[in-house]
Amino acid sequence: MILISHRGNILGSQPGLENMPEYIQDTLDKGYDVEVDVWYANNELYLGHDNPQYKIDISFLMDSRLWCHAKNIEALNYMLEYDIHCFWHQEDDYSLTSKGIIWAYPNKPIFKKTICVLPEKHNQDISDEVYGICSDNILNYKK
Repeated sequence: MILISHRGNILGSQPGLENMPEYIQDTLDKGYDVEVDVWYANNELYLGHDNPQYKIDISFLMDSRLWCHAKNIEALNYMLEYDIHCFWHQEDDYSLTSKGIIWAYPNKPIFKKTICVLPEKHNQDISDEVYGICSDNILNYKK
């Protein structure tokens, strides 16, 4: 099972640090995959949840352990051109990542090829066959 840190968090939400490149890199260095929020604006890439905050280079996103959530259609198009592992969703029940993995909206039924997102928010039961978990408390799922 893949353990994916939500925006770099491993032991609870840290809004002031989330999506910060150094915070993401620290979590990657600890051995976790990371979901990041990516924007493309003014011919530049940025990380940030509600808006573009942290300017980054395309090389940063080429790490295979990143799960890049496109926050605008321009970001999705740009990342697909560079074969970056990415996906788009807003409040869709399910989305398919560019690598063919199902990304489930929180508290939706999960299956073998599904990433279960934020199960702690809904006390969601996690099947052993789930493909992965994306959580703010990902350390709690490490066996």
